[in-house]
Amino acid sequence: MKGLILSYMGKKDEAWELVKRGLKNNLKSWHVFGLLQRAERKYDEAMKAYKCALRFESDNMQILRDLSLLQVQMRILDGYRDTRYQLLLLRPQQKASWIGYAMSFHLLGDYDGTLAILKEYCKTQKPSSQYDYEHSELLLYMVSVMLEAGQQQAALDFLNEHDANIMDRTYTKEVRARLCSELGRLSESETVMRELISVNPENRAYYAQLEELLKPSGPVERMAIYADLRKTHPRAAMPRRLPLDFLTGDEFVKELDNYLRQSFHKGVPQLFRLVEGLYDQPGKADVALRLVEGYRSSLADCGRFGESDPASSAEPPSTLVWVWYYLAQHYSKLGRPAEALRVIDLAIEHTPTLTELYSLKGQIYKDAGDMSCEYLKEAQSLDTADRYVNSVCARYLIQAGRMEEAEQFLGRFTREGTIAGEHLADMQCMWYLTECAASYKRLGQYGQALKKCHEVERHFNEMVEDQFDFHSYCLRKMTLRAYVSMLRLEDKLKAHPYYFTAARLAIDTYLMLHRRPLDALADDSERQKAEQEQAARLAARKAHNKEHDADSDANAFKEEALDPEKLARTDKPLDQAVTFLRPLLNLCPDSVEAQCLGFDVYRARQRPLLMLRCLLKAKSIDASHPWLHACLVRFLAMTADQQGAMAAMEPPVRALIVQHLPSLFGSASVAPKAFNDAFLAKSAGNFVNTCWGLRLKYELEGSTSQSACLAALTAALSAGSAAGIERQLEACSNAYIELRSGDLFGTVDADNLNRLRTQLHDLFPYAREFFSPTDAAAAAAAVVKIQPQVLNGETSNNGDE
Repeated sequence: MKGLILSYMGKKDEAWELVKRGLKNNLKSWHVFGLLQRAERKYDEAMKAYKCALRFESDNMQILRDLSLLQVQMRILDGYRDTRYQLLLLRPQQKASWIGYAMSFHLLGDYDGTLAILKEYCKTQKPSSQYDYEHSELLLYMVSVMLEAGQQQAALDFLNEHDANIMDRTYTKEVRARLCSELGRLSESETVMRELISVNPENRAYYAQLEELLKPSGPVERMAIYADLRKTHPRAAMPRRLPLDFLTGDEFVKELDNYLRQSFHKGVPQLFRLVEGLYDQPGKADVALRLVEGYRSSLADCGRFGESDPASSAEPPSTLVWVWYYLAQHYSKLGRPAEALRVIDLAIEHTPTLTELYSLKGQIYKDAGDMSCEYLKEAQSLDTADRYVNSVCARYLIQAGRMEEAEQFLGRFTREGTIAGEHLADMQCMWYLTECAASYKRLGQYGQALKKCHEVERHFNEMVEDQFDFHSYCLRKMTLRAYVSMLRLEDKLKAHPYYFTAARLAIDTYLMLHRRPLDALADDSERQKAEQEQAARLAARKAHNKEHDADSDANAFKEEALDPEKLARTDKPLDQAVTFLRPLLNLCPDSVEAQCLGFDVYRARQRPLLMLRCLLKAKSIDASHPWLHACLVRFLAMTADQQGAMAAMEPPVRALIVQHLPSLFGSASVAPKAFNDAFLAKSAGNFVNTCWGLRLKYELEGSTSQSACLAALTAALSAGSAAGIERQLEACSNAYIELRSGDLFGTVDADNLNRLRTQLHDLFPYAREFFSPTDAAAAAAAVVKIQPQVLNGETSNNGDE
């Protein structure tokens, strides 16, 4: 017992010594030994200790309860079922004993067993009051089990029987509508769906389900449905927005005109986001532009949407501002930043105190490649209490590599007396960590980048550990549906996009460090200086957190501190890469990027069968992906090396690879160069695919092909300028960065680089990445100070142009 107390006081070494001494003197102390193991997150060892303790005290409720918690945490479901059965035999009068035993059957997929146990338990239970929420949750949990078991009729009968005791009316109606639809009772399902729409007329899913029930034969019947709904819900926006997705011709123009007019009149800032999906349909973006430009002209001339509108329909001055706001977003999306800036400047001149206008102007500059962030700063200064604008400004600064400025902005909304970055990391702010990791990687500070990636991984691991606190709580409080959802979420937690982003950054960095260890980059004095300054700054400011650390829970599990220098100089970078890779391959089976990452890692580890598995899976997902093409060419080049890589393989491995070559390439004898040339021929007009193909051409043919590759890249840019390449700034920027670093076509002379930079600058005049040294120095020295003022007329001079 003393050892257990010392453990909770943070004196781990003394605690372990005392517990081991106690175990030698009394073998019944295995339970305490297991508690210490659990505190160290050594769950397998803790379960072994609990099982040893049960040999001496087989009926000890506390040991059985602790063992069951570990078993469900580790998803040892057969053992969990047996343990819960023992608890039920010992305490049949406890609610948690019955619910836990039924839950074990549910997690194992035995729905009939789950329902049998719960029905037996319900025989002894009655609602304690008219509003018994725990009993209501139990009933809804039983319905959810029936749904999973495919027992639709039984679930509907159960709902009807216990309808008076169920408190969650919305969920009940949703389930009832679904069950009636599946059982063919369409009219009853339609009635329930209309009731749900009356409760929440802005729920898009309800309208989709109603359409499925009514089965309209064409746009005319679909429109009739929404026309009827508009009569019953005249203030709802969704019945007016959804028809725009399927209408065409004059009907579309009419409905879009009405929708836009009402939205502009109300001043809906997110209007462009609401109709942005229409831009993917041919011709609809042009219709929207024609209508909105007409509004702009008429509002400026006569204050109405149309010159033929009655004088009584005059709009307030703010309507014109929102029209300009929409047009600026429209032009920015189409890759026309000059027009977008001209329009947003008109809006700023009209209303210089509207925060959204400066935020949009900063976003336009950022999308055009200018990361100066001055207009985001101005937006933030207009409303210093707006956390969202502050976070957007900090995010843009991070992307621009201005980490200290970003931290100053973030410090305005973090706890006083702490380092903003560390506070956000403690709060598991994922966007901050992933953006920092990407920015540090671009700056060449690989240790800091890896540290952020590992922090993301630790946060996800902590989320998995945090479910431990809910295994008992949810059974006591009867939040059973939420509990099952949580368990299933935790099982696939690392499929989340934040983890995928961090894992991909970490894998790319470790692969780079494998190819070029940090010692080989030691002559990069700027990178070394930046990392040293960053480390010194953090070390100096960590003193502010000592008091906070002293007040933290002494018994809390503490992992080893992440050292950026140690992470960047690891002697096993591929092992670290595999640690990040495994969850992606297991939890993202439909991601071609995950399979390509797996191929790159296993190629570095020289694992041909695992490479083959990734290729086969990736091709079944998206055979046209350019990254997959690169993997296929590299694999084909390996198989073509009969005297090298293929000769080193074991005969069974070699035979299996040869067997699958036709399924991958269409023939077992195709040459890598011919395969890549065919891909390049098909990629005409696609800049991203062309870049991949040219990269592989250089890999296959060597430095002798550099001139041809550069000429082809220049031609692709020229051809792309007429095919909408203005919207591919990121792809062009990545190609230029890799070309400049030598990763694309080796070392390229300054003249060729300058010619390509000039060509890119003509395509993206606002992108600072493509500025000449003189222009870049001038832009860096210029401090943009915005002095908003109201001007008359529709003429504007952009101060940055």
